[in-house]
Amino acid sequence: MKKRIILTTVVALLTVVCLGQTTKARKILDKTAQTLNAQGGASANFTLSSDGIGSTSGTIAIKGNKFRAQTPEASTWYDGTTQWTYMKKTEEVNVSNPDERQQSQLNPYQFITIYKSGYRLSVKDVTGGWEVRLKALSLGRSIQEMYITVSKQYVPTKVRLREGQKWSTITISNFKAGNQSDDTFTFPSKDYPNAEVIDLR
Repeated sequence: MKKRIILTTVVALLTVVCLGQTTKARKILDKTAQTLNAQGGASANFTLSSDGIGSTSGTIAIKGNKFRAQTPEASTWYDGTTQWTYMKKTEEVNVSNPDERQQSQLNPYQFITIYKSGYRLSVKDVTGGWEVRLKALSLGRSIQEMYITVSKQYVPTKVRLREGQKWSTITISNFKAGNQSDDTFTFPSKDYPNAEVIDLR
C-alpha cells in the first residue's frame, strides 16, 4: 500500500513538473513569436548545415509565416501559400506549395507556426537564455524533434531539427526587427526575364 502511495505521489509530481515545463516553454516561444512580428517582421543572417547536404549561409526576411531567403546558390520567396525558388546556376524558378519539411529546409523561423500543436514542449536554462525542445507527438510529422535556443531578449539564435535520422543546424545572427513589405515575399518576375518557370504544384 505504501509503495502504491509513493508511486502515485511520484507520478503526480512528475506530471506537475512536465506541465510546468510545457507552460514555460510555450510562454517563451509565444514571446519569441511576438518579438519576430512586433514591428511587422524581421531580417537576419543565417548559416545552415545539414547531414549529407553540406552547409550554406545567407540572409532571411520574415513576416508571420512568410519568408524570403537568399544564399549564393538560390533565392526563395514564400507568401504563405506559394513558394518560388530561383536557382542561379540554371536560371530556373521552381514554383510549389511546400509542405512542413520543405519549408524547414530554408526557414529557420518555421517554429513560429508549428509549436502550437502536435509537439510536446520542454525547456532548460542555458547561458544567456533558454533551449526549448519540441518532440513530435506523431510519427507522421516530418520534423520529429527540434531544439530552439532563445536569448533573454526572446530572439532565436540557433535552431536544430531532426527529420528522420538527419539533423540540420541553423545559426542565426544580426537579427533586426523591422517592417517587411508583402511584396518582399513574392517572386519579382520582371527582375528575372530570362528565368524558366517550372510549376511543380
